[in-house]
Amino acid sequence: MNFWYQKTISAWLLAGLLSPLALLFWGITALRRVAYRFGIFKSWRAPLPVVIVGNLSVGGNGKTPFVIWLARRLQQQGLRVGVISRGYSGEMKQYPQLVCANADTMEVGDESVLIARRSGAKIAICANRRQSIELLCKAYHIDVILSDDGLQHYALQRDIEIVIVDAERRFGNGFLLPAGPLRELTGRLKSVDAVVCNGEHPQPGEIQMRLQGEVAVNLLTQEERLLSDFADQPIVAMAAIGNPNRFFTTLQRHGLNIVKQKAFIDHAKFSQEKLVSLASPQQILLMTEKDAVKCSKFARENWWYVPVEAVLEPSIEDVVNKIMQKVKKDEH
Repeated sequence: MNFWYQKTISAWLLAGLLSPLALLFWGITALRRVAYRFGIFKSWRAPLPVVIVGNLSVGGNGKTPFVIWLARRLQQQGLRVGVISRGYSGEMKQYPQLVCANADTMEVGDESVLIARRSGAKIAICANRRQSIELLCKAYHIDVILSDDGLQHYALQRDIEIVIVDAERRFGNGFLLPAGPLRELTGRLKSVDAVVCNGEHPQPGEIQMRLQGEVAVNLLTQEERLLSDFADQPIVAMAAIGNPNRFFTTLQRHGLNIVKQKAFIDHAKFSQEKLVSLASPQQILLMTEKDAVKCSKFARENWWYVPVEAVLEPSIEDVVNKIMQKVKKDEH
């Protein structure tokens, strides 16, 4: 919600009105975490190391690009990587479900297909993360599990916790849901293994990550062109991600002539009819790669997407080494 990130009197008043509900949310989540800690609620330990990649706030922090980067990096180290996800927005009737690179996003969700295509890791989706892990272990020989989200899913024990923070929005007004964007208070960061800051000006102790996108890829032909090649053409930009403004800002920094931009809700479903009207044949429709995986079956010649690559500072290797040590210890 926009008021979470606004510093106006009306935004603070609205947050104040919702603060009793935020207090109730805090009480429920705190009791739940204590119940897991003392064994009142049962948690499950997987037969192999589990790495949680999550966040404290809702939406659009950059988890998916980081999961792709980490999966690739661990594969470079010789590990067989499995990734679990909820498969949010998917409409499968039976779970858990394995996901391949050419899976139908309507069934399994956009993020899981994107991770499968970009990382080559083995993917399983289910709200019950234990069932996803058991399915992966049954179907493949896996060395380590990466959980896309799930920091607050205490039913699953974990070996490493990594939190992604958006550098621009940070934690908004600092309130818990629904008065603010937080699922847990920021003190939770003291107990995680690493905090990755997506963007500029990381705080002390945070690992900086930048998302770089320099080219556009045609949805129909897979032709690649530099974004700068589109400088003289009218651009319509669209995004259905947690923080669409990040994508729009990236395009603006490349000096593109953006005549219209359209933000959809995160994980929005698309049809040819919905998107054809956005841009004329003389215009270029630019979208995120997460959106492109949902549109390739009915794409037009003037539809392009911008893939991004996560670039992390060298200190991330300390986290990679820590994961490697967990895997080696588990093998013994």
